[in-house]
Amino acid sequence: MNTANFPWLTTIILLPIAASLLLPIIPDKEGKTVRWYSLVVGLIDFALIVYAFYTGYDFSNPDLQLVESYPWVPQLGLNWSVGADGLSMPLIILTGFITTLAILAAWPVTFKPKLFYFLILAMYGGQIAVFAVQDMLLFFLVWELELVPIYFLLSIWGGKRRQYAATKFILYTAGGSLFILLSALTMGFYGDTVTFDMRSLALKDFALNFQLALYAGFLIAYAVKLPIIPLHTWLPDAHGEATAPVHMLLAGILLKMGGYALIRMNAQMLPDAHAFFAPVLVVLGVVNIIYAALTSFAQRNLKRKIAYSSISHMGFVMIGIASFTDLGLSGAVLQMVSHGLIGASLFFLVGATYDRTHTLMLDEMGGVAKRMPKIFAMFTTCSMASLALPGMSGFVAELMVFVGFATSDAYSSTFKVIVVFLMAVGVILTPIYLLSMLREIFYGKENEELVSHQALIDAEPREVFIIACLLIPIIGIGFYPKLLTQMYDATTVQLTARLRDSVPTLAQQKDDALKVSLSAPQIAN
Repeated sequence: MNTANFPWLTTIILLPIAASLLLPIIPDKEGKTVRWYSLVVGLIDFALIVYAFYTGYDFSNPDLQLVESYPWVPQLGLNWSVGADGLSMPLIILTGFITTLAILAAWPVTFKPKLFYFLILAMYGGQIAVFAVQDMLLFFLVWELELVPIYFLLSIWGGKRRQYAATKFILYTAGGSLFILLSALTMGFYGDTVTFDMRSLALKDFALNFQLALYAGFLIAYAVKLPIIPLHTWLPDAHGEATAPVHMLLAGILLKMGGYALIRMNAQMLPDAHAFFAPVLVVLGVVNIIYAALTSFAQRNLKRKIAYSSISHMGFVMIGIASFTDLGLSGAVLQMVSHGLIGASLFFLVGATYDRTHTLMLDEMGGVAKRMPKIFAMFTTCSMASLALPGMSGFVAELMVFVGFATSDAYSSTFKVIVVFLMAVGVILTPIYLLSMLREIFYGKENEELVSHQALIDAEPREVFIIACLLIPIIGIGFYPKLLTQMYDATTVQLTARLRDSVPTLAQQKDDALKVSLSAPQIAN
């Protein structure tokens, strides 16, 4: 087989979707065969992802690779066009990794297992497609595709308020998606040539006012998914009602779709508008960091506390995207991958704790460390990663965003000092509410009613294995960030250079430097 011409990305996207269609005909009443089947499909697809990038991807090439393009609906100009570069490749790998672990985390599911795993596998292919497609109309379709599984996973297997949470999720995200469709159609029909190919659209000479309008439309859509305050309220409700595997998909992958699209569409395709909107992104990022951290303090529900922590951490992604430095943008991508791993681990442990204590209220917990020492150790380690302990991936990512923004030439010194100070406040707040959370769950006086419960047992091998799989890359990236950054540095450096050319102050500095260099010989004469 010629691996260079093999349709790797198409296979990786369609395999789990096709495999999910076979689930209804598998003879299985208790769900044991179905879960093993789904796990094998997940492992095979993840193995294909790793093999495809190992054999056919060049880290030094900043452009799209593994490119495939086939006419789909020529009358509409819709093509099946996929490819991967440094922005999408790490997130495709993350999707395969987190989804496979989420399938393993769903082992205890016994209610409608065929439907549950059908939705998980369908979502698997849809989320990979979001990071791989290179056609705007196709992007909109796969963006919508992944909404449906999440809606049913919330509304069928969620908590007491699952219908409310699922409805709110679909209204927010579907409403935001309309802005993607309108912006995509407007871009495609702009000018003399009708095209929806992202590479061709990036080369179109859009007028500045037109770019600004498109940027605002995309920003609204991706602000919902990232999420950016005030369009964030669906997330705590969704997390508050979701099960552990759905938590892992929401925190580990879904939020990253917003950050990825913000870089791919807003920054890469509309660089002139990005120069105007970048300060707005910085301000919104700071608001995310501070507001969500303070709100997390007030949450007595464990899931909602971690959900607001996720919103806070995604603020660093926005600031990194708006930094106009190689280091800042690299830190934003690293933060997305790092938070995907850390968020998935924390929410999985929240689910494991709930399965034993049957409560999410911190006031009803306390003193369970002696009863569940393994869960205590894993929860503490993952919390340390979330609060950016040195040696963990979160520390490296946030430090890169800090330094990248602080060394940016695109902003005044006063603005940078204020932003860096507020970011530091957010970093200080994080360990306070996370350590307080650990104290309320595991330390203090035991709740007699809670500790007497027969289900209050320690972690089983499956749960330890899942957390170990997540901690290995968290710690590995923390000690050697190049493990990840080398995958995308070429792409982010190229993108940053283009963005810097779009900043009026930086462009003027270059013109002034050029004038000085040209006039130097005349002065010498």
